[in-house]
Amino acid sequence: MPQTTSIGLLLAIILGVYFFTVSVYILREYERGVVFRLGRLLPVKGPGLVIILPVIDKMIKVSLRTVTIEVPTQDAVTKDNVSVQVSAVVYFRVVNPGLSVTEIEDFQYATSQISQTTLRSVLGQSQLDEVLAKRDELNTTLEHIIDEQTEPWGVKVTHVEVKNLDLPETMQRAIARQAEAERERRAKIIHAAGEHQAAEKLSDAAAIIRQEPMAMQLRYLQTMVEIATESKATVLTPIPLPMDLIKPFFEKNNS
Repeated sequence: MPQTTSIGLLLAIILGVYFFTVSVYILREYERGVVFRLGRLLPVKGPGLVIILPVIDKMIKVSLRTVTIEVPTQDAVTKDNVSVQVSAVVYFRVVNPGLSVTEIEDFQYATSQISQTTLRSVLGQSQLDEVLAKRDELNTTLEHIIDEQTEPWGVKVTHVEVKNLDLPETMQRAIARQAEAERERRAKIIHAAGEHQAAEKLSDAAAIIRQEPMAMQLRYLQTMVEIATESKATVLTPIPLPMDLIKPFFEKNNS
C-alpha cells in the first residue's frame, strides 16, 4: 500500500511538471502570443507571464522586432528599354500578431515575394535617368506599394532601399561619354564667362587710360620693373615712352 501511494505521488508530480511546462510561458517584451482555444482565436497575450490550458489551447509566438530581408538580384527592363539588374533591402515588422498568423501562412516569405515582383514592376514603369537620379523617390514608391499589399497581413513595411543597380557594359560606356561631354560643356561655358569678364575689365581699363593718359606711362614703367625683376640678364634700352609716340594722335583728335 505504501508503495502504491509512492507511485501515485510520483505520477502526480510528473504530470504536474508536464502541465506546468506546457501551460506556463514567459514572453519577452518584443514577443506576443497568438492563442487558439479549440481552434478559435483569443486576444493576443504578452509580454510577461502567460498561462494557457494544456491540450485545449495552442499558442504561437510572434516577434515584433524589425525584420530585414534582402531581395535577390532581379532582371528588369526600364521604360526606355534598358536591361538592368537590381537588388534591394526591405525592413518590416509585425504590428498585428493575430493577422500575421491567421491571414498568411508565412508572412516573411510572402513579403519577400511581393518585394521582388514590385521591384520589377516599378523599374518597368521608370526611365533609366529617373532610376539613377531619383533613388530616394524610387525607394519611397517601393515602400508605399509593398506596404499597401502587406497591410492586410498585419505587417508594416518601414523602409525599402535599392542596394545595387548594375547596367550593361555598353550602357555604362554611353553614360560615361555623356558625363564627359557634360563636363566639357560646363568647362567651355566657364571659359567663355571668364573671357567675357576679362574683356569687360580690359574695356574698363581702356576707358580709364583714355581719360587719364598718364596711366599708360605708369603701366609702362611698372612693366619695365617687372621685366628687370624676373630676369637680371635682360638689357633694357631706353626708348620714348608709348605716350610720347601716340600723344600727337590724341592732340589731333582733341583738336
